[in-house]
Parts: sequence; structure tokens; C-alpha cells
Amino acid sequence: MTQSKITFLTQGCRLNQSETAVIERQFSPETFLVTDDANTADVVVVNTCTVTENGDADTRRLVRQLAARNPSVKVALIGCQAQILKEALLDLPNVTWVVGNSEKFNLAAIVGDASATVPQVIVPKIERTSFTVPEVAIDRKHTRANLKIQDGCDFFCAFCVIPFARGPARSRQFGDILDEAKLLIAAGYKEIVLTGVNIGTYGDDGKSFLDVVTALDQLDGLKRIRISSIEPTTIPYELLDMMADPKSKVCRHLHIPLQSGTDTILKAMNRKYTLAEFDHFITEARRRVPGICIGTDVIVGFPGETDDLFSQAETYIRESVIDYIHVFTYSERLFARSKRLEGQVSVADKAKRSAALRGVSSRKRRLFLESVLNQPTEVLLETQKHGYWTGLTDHYVRIYWEGNGIKNTFIPLTPGVVYRDGVK
Repeated sequence: MTQSKITFLTQGCRLNQSETAVIERQFSPETFLVTDDANTADVVVVNTCTVTENGDADTRRLVRQLAARNPSVKVALIGCQAQILKEALLDLPNVTWVVGNSEKFNLAAIVGDASATVPQVIVPKIERTSFTVPEVAIDRKHTRANLKIQDGCDFFCAFCVIPFARGPARSRQFGDILDEAKLLIAAGYKEIVLTGVNIGTYGDDGKSFLDVVTALDQLDGLKRIRISSIEPTTIPYELLDMMADPKSKVCRHLHIPLQSGTDTILKAMNRKYTLAEFDHFITEARRRVPGICIGTDVIVGFPGETDDLFSQAETYIRESVIDYIHVFTYSERLFARSKRLEGQVSVADKAKRSAALRGVSSRKRRLFLESVLNQPTEVLLETQKHGYWTGLTDHYVRIYWEGNGIKNTFIPLTPGVVYRDGVK
């Protein structure tokens, strides 16, 4: 049987990265040869993102480029954008399969021998049920392993399409999580990143998110447990105690989406906390966990955000204990309730506000970085480029180190030594 060449591309979040790794392993090497060269592939699989309009635009641009460079290629669009846009994606050139989130793990069977000529749209409803993951997500391109523990969301923030794209909140079976973690450790991974859509809501057969972290913390051979983005109302305070314990494997890093720095906009967004509640938690995290790095997401230009409200938000963020900000420009999303709100913000004002917050973030990141470089810690080496090794500290500072090292090993970060550096 002739092998078909297949390329896998991932857009968007860390959860998508984890899922792409699982899907890739399901394709038989007897039938498919995985290649990084999309220009010569017979099939290109794109695991899509639809969080923002930019994500949708990136997919359209990518597919057109693929078709122009490789006119015979067959494209499979899977995941979140496929779930939302469905048949509309068939208008893009060379798209042969559109597969939603509940069926993407059956992609190997759907694509078959890549001889399909009639486009297929396979996007059934996503059911609320606990799940297992069919393959271990071993991705040799990365030193840190993504471990999916949860999917979907029930929060329905006014700006967000994810509950429609990912479906209702559901959790991975507890034993299945531990089984994969043990296999990842046996494969040589020293750091595991917990991923999902709303991981703090995890619940399976009486087990909570804290139970997952505690069980992983007890596994031999694992050095670090990193928490990916987590909603502020779902973080147990006991997690802070684990981070503060030098014997624990839990990294001193939390990325907690704030989304807006005023109660007025938080309420309009249908967020589930006040600014005071958010501030209390991050201040307590700073007090309890020496050296913790606290990051956040902020959306600028949400409908109703006046100049005065933005000024209030900017002041809060600048004076808070937040260490860096991922700034997102508001864009209308299909099904999101914010489309019906009044007080749309101009493109020019969105750009100005985004630039202002990115400036705040840059200054705060630099201050945190300077404090880190004066403290002893370790760096997990990931890749070597241009004579430098790059890797992360446990509090999510990316270090560029000039020296002799070995991939997937730890080096001490010595106080007073000058490194090229940056916060990811």
C-alpha cells in the first residue's frame, strides 16, 4: 500500500497542542507518513481556533496559502472553528473534511486512505459525559508534556464562543489521567502541564481538581506540575499551600484571566467575581507563595468600555501584583451575547488601549524578571538556538543561557550571573 504524506498544524491554545499530538499518533505509519513539509503533503490537518476573529482569519489565510503552494493537497479542518462554522469552511479551497470536536479523535478512520473526493462535514452535538483519551500525547518536539484533564465550559461569559465550540463542561476519568501521567514520566518527561478549557471545574467520581494535582504530586520521577490558565473562582486556596511547599512539584506560576479591571465591565461580561474578590486572591497568592509569577488576560474595547472605565482598569492593573498581561482586542463572536450590547468601541481606541496595556505589561514583566534573577532557581532546558539554550524557570520565566547543556535536564540559575532573558 502506498503511503500518503500527512502534515499536522495546530492553531490556538495548549489544549489544541495536546489534542493534535493524540490525533497524530492514531494515524498508522503503514498508511500515512508524517511530514513537516505541508507543501508536499497529500493531506494537511489543521486543528483550528475560533476564540477571536484573528483566529478565524488565520485559518482562512493558511488554507489559501496551502492550496496555492500545493494545489493537490486535501485539507482537514478540525476542532473549534469546525464546530462553529461547519459548512461555511467548505467554501475554502481544497477543504475535504470538516470535523467537530466530538469526532476529531476519529479522524484517522474518517480520512482513511486519503482517497475521498466528496467533501464531508462531521459535526455532531457534544454530549456531557466523562471521557478518556485514546492515546498518550507524546510530542517529541516539546520538552514539557501537556496532560488534558477537562474539556468544555458552562460559564457562558458574554464575549465567549467556547461553550458553543467545546460544549458543556466535562472531566476526564481520574484513573485515565494518572495512567497517562505515568506513561509520560516513563517516556522521560520531567514537567507536565495540566490543560483543559476550564480546568478548575474538574470533577469525576468525587475527585476534584485539587485531588488531581495531589495525586500527580506523589508520582515518582516527575519534577514539575504546571497549571495552565485557570479561572479565578475555581482555584482552591490549598493549591497555594502546595506551591509554597519546597517539597511540592507544583510550579509557582498562575495565569488567571481577569478580562477587565472594573466591576462595570466585569458584570457586563458575565464574569463570576468582583474586582475586589479577584484582587484579594492574587494578593493572598503573593503573600503565601514567595516568588510566584501571576499572569492574566485582559480584553480591551468590550462594548461599554468608556475612556474613563479603561483609565480605571489601567490604573488597577498597573498598581496590582499582576506580573504580566496577555492583551486581547475585543472582537464579535458568533453566538456570543456581547454582539447585542451597545457602546461599541472604535478600532482606533481599541488599538490605543491595547498599546497602553502592553506597555504596562512590559514594565511589570521587567520588574518581576529582575527579582527572579536575584534568586536561586532551576531552568529546564528545552532547545538550543544560535548558541543559546532556552528553558523555563518554575515561575515561567524564559531564560536564554550560553553554555553547555543537555535537552530535558535542569541547570541552576545562579544569582548574579547575566543571562539573556525574557518572560514568556
